[in-house]
Amino acid sequence: EKRKLIKPTSSNNPKLEELKLLLIDWINTTLKQEHIVVKSLEEDLYDGLVLHHLLAILAKDLLSTLHLLVAIAKHFQPSLVFPPNVHVETITIENTSKGLKTANGVEYITGSKENSKEQSIIPNNTNECCFDTADDAFDELFSRAPERLDDVKKVFLQFVNQHVGKLGLNVKDMESQFADGVILLLLIGQLEGYFLNLRDFFLTPASTTEMLHNVNLALDLLTDGGLLNFSVDSEDIVKGDLKTTMRVLYCLYSKYKAKET
Repeated sequence: EKRKLIKPTSSNNPKLEELKLLLIDWINTTLKQEHIVVKSLEEDLYDGLVLHHLLAILAKDLLSTLHLLVAIAKHFQPSLVFPPNVHVETITIENTSKGLKTANGVEYITGSKENSKEQSIIPNNTNECCFDTADDAFDELFSRAPERLDDVKKVFLQFVNQHVGKLGLNVKDMESQFADGVILLLLIGQLEGYFLNLRDFFLTPASTTEMLHNVNLALDLLTDGGLLNFSVDSEDIVKGDLKTTMRVLYCLYSKYKAKET
């Protein structure tokens, strides 16, 4: 029998504690309607009663619990921001014919910082794109992987056209076609189920002021819906700033692409 455990010296790791608290908060928020409150990952999850509503964990093993919960949270809530570079020292104990054999090691729970950044800004071979956060990942994309920018744009455009295509619209240029806020508002309406009264926005804006009104309305809808949790200058979108536009589109993509898949 071979088993890997977290060393006691890693138990007080501040990043590890931050991760555990974040996961506990996520579980309690998710299961709030079930009147379930989790206080300890080790003590409250091992018997499977709580995770019957998520996924069952039958072994009282914190390391395995952390890995599984991170995987579950990433799958069902990809916008959740994990502390980067969380790792623990481990000791592997193996029962051999010659007696107990031990080996020390280091295991990453949320991945190394460099690997997380690389994976977060590059779409995979299935034309899906995954970002860990709405901020920074795009800075990395533009500065460190500009050769993949077109791939990411294609992913976003495919996602946008999948939904606004139902209205007979087609987006080909991300910089210019989102500048007046109309496509963005219609996309939000399609995804969030809003009925946007034509009197609330300018369907054919004729000035920068009208374009700003549309964009600000879209940002307000995203904020009110809990999708936008970072500051956005509406003028940047009106000016056709690609990075800002992609950050805003990601707020919708990260929520609804996960539901589609």
